[in-house]
Amino acid sequence: MRQPDGYHLAELNIARLVAPVDDPRVAEFMDALDRVNGIAERSPGFVWRLTGDGDNATDVPIAAEDPQLIPNLSVWSEVPAFEHFVWNTLHRKFYERRAEWFEVLDKMHFVMWWVPAGTVPSLSDAMERLTHLNTHGDSDYAFGWSHLKDAQLWRSHNCAQIAAE
Repeated sequence: MRQPDGYHLAELNIARLVAPVDDPRVAEFMDALDRVNGIAERSPGFVWRLTGDGDNATDVPIAAEDPQLIPNLSVWSEVPAFEHFVWNTLHRKFYERRAEWFEVLDKMHFVMWWVPAGTVPSLSDAMERLTHLNTHGDSDYAFGWSHLKDAQLWRSHNCAQIAAE
């Protein structure tokens, strides 16, 4: 699928930390969030990201009963810009080490979809897109990397579904 005119790419990635955010087992990840988020915000094509009180989304609840389940929700102007950030910046180093900080989830934890330019998606809409992807598979409504014709870098980086970013 190609990006429709007048639309941006939204993405949601959820993850379950192996320990609470203040636990030493996830300290290296937590300490790097500001740096990685700063790289995202300075990257060409970055539009918006979900933040909470700590300027990241780790304190934005997905499920009250599971505070270790954290979201990463952002909007990018185009697929190549998002793909560049994911695979060609410091983000990649942390992605490659994700098994150190995150549990393996039993369902797909990453989804993308198109939003009209200027739209900021809600976390509830993003979660609904993820549910749709898990229920129905890739579609124009909710999709993964393989659904995007413009996405190439993920193919060469062996995007195995070990754990969330």
